[in-house]
Order: sequence, then C-alpha cells, then structure tokens
Amino acid sequence: MEKKTMLPTWILCLALFMLLAKPTWGIDCGEAVSSLVSCESYLFGSGDPKPSAACCSSAQALNKKVNTKPERKSLCECFKKMAPSLGVNNKRVEQLPTFCKLNLNLAITPDVDCNNHEVRETVKYHSTAMP
Repeated sequence: MEKKTMLPTWILCLALFMLLAKPTWGIDCGEAVSSLVSCESYLFGSGDPKPSAACCSSAQALNKKVNTKPERKSLCECFKKMAPSLGVNNKRVEQLPTFCKLNLNLAITPDVDCNNHEVRETVKYHSTAMP
C-alpha cells in the first residue's frame, strides 16, 4: 500500500514543481528531475543497491546536457532543493556518480555548496549496474 502512494506523490510533487520552476538554462528543474525517473527506485532506497543501466544512462544524458558553470550550479541548486521534499535516500544520491561513472568534481551531499562547482569532461559510461 505504501508503494502505491509514493509514486502518485512523486508525480504530484514533480508536476507542481514543473509549474513553479523557471528555466534559467537549457533544461528546467522539473525536466531535470523527471529525466531521472528511471532512477526512482534506486534513489528512494527501495530497489537494488546499485542503479540500473537505464538509470545510469539517464544520469549520463543529463550530465551531458549541462555544460557550463551556471548550468551546473542551477542543476545543483535544483537537486539540493528538491531532494529533501521528495524524500530521496541521501546515501544513494551520494553514490550515484560513482556507480554511473559521472565525473562531477562535486560531492553530492545535502549541504553541498553549489557555488564551488567546476565543469569537467564526463567519463564515458560503463555500466556497473547489476543485470
């Protein structure tokens, strides 16, 4: 029963945020969050201990869409603001870049300073996800 209410709540929060988010770069916050929907079970801690190949592919695609320092700062601020309201598992969020081979040069923690993000090349994706 609990699982059935989590998905509608997730969608409702996302839809509401998409209406309120104002894009300041190529992709708005709502789109960024929704682009990681394939990571939902991993990020909420209800799935496998490693993200799926689809999740890592989505994360890599999002990482490639944000290339400038202002874009990365906006994305960082978006996720920093959204994560607590969505109830994601912080430990899993912190592990996502390692599992998905994302070279972010930024620790993903609830208290991250989004102003100290440097743009780096991304590492080609090689799935470490369990089949």
